[in-house]
Amino acid sequence: MKIHILIQIASGVIVAYFAYCCLLFLFQRNILFPRSKLRAPSGATENISGLEEIWLDTDYGKVEAWFIPPASNRRASPAPAVIFAHGNGELIDFWPEELKKFSSFGIGVLLVEYPGYGRSEGSPSQKSITEAFVAAYDTLVARKDVDPSKIVLFGRSLGGGAVCALATERRSAALILQSTFTSVRSLASSYLAPGFMVLDPFDNMAVVRSYSGSVLVVHGRNDNLIPYKHGVALCEAAPAAVMLSYDCGHNDCPPRWDTFWRDLELFLVEAGIIRARS
Repeated sequence: MKIHILIQIASGVIVAYFAYCCLLFLFQRNILFPRSKLRAPSGATENISGLEEIWLDTDYGKVEAWFIPPASNRRASPAPAVIFAHGNGELIDFWPEELKKFSSFGIGVLLVEYPGYGRSEGSPSQKSITEAFVAAYDTLVARKDVDPSKIVLFGRSLGGGAVCALATERRSAALILQSTFTSVRSLASSYLAPGFMVLDPFDNMAVVRSYSGSVLVVHGRNDNLIPYKHGVALCEAAPAAVMLSYDCGHNDCPPRWDTFWRDLELFLVEAGIIRARS
């Protein structure tokens, strides 16, 4: 009798777990790309000198991007440029005010939206995001004011997956990964799900292992969403990497932007992207 009860309990657990995994499989893109909850702030482009709105043509529809040029007093021709990918719970609208700091370094920055986010058409997936970022890269390097040998890829959280996917398709001089995971499959365990179910794996670890440029990993020691060990593993896997560790979590990383910009400028100088300011 006891064995029969145990078999019934075990069967019930297995069925419940199977149903749970099926639900996760069906709704995983709603979890990974929660775009329906996002609202763009007003006035995002105000006080951003020279900002250009660009629409990229992809197989999934038009995707929006914004280009912030280098400051006129720091501008070289052609100049380095950064391609920026935001987190999964953000829009490009959230970032111009902070990222305009790149312009003071003499660097242009291209903020690329994800398909299905904000005003962009399509639906987000690793395939559609990669296509959008390849289109953004090709548009950027075609500009006469951009130095194609000094392209920096910068991704935050999910954006690390976007720029690593781009790094497998196009050349870049440096890679910046902020609060980023080793792969989505490695995060699946936190949902008690097997990794093979993941539709959009974003295998960042495989990319950094073979990346030939300079890598900067930025991570908060108290990150409860993407644990600190992910950043450490990425740094250790890259042939030429530097790690910036801060006492913060996920969404408050870095805790002090002025400190981060000083650290980042030093990295860009050492990577040969910009010259040290006298």
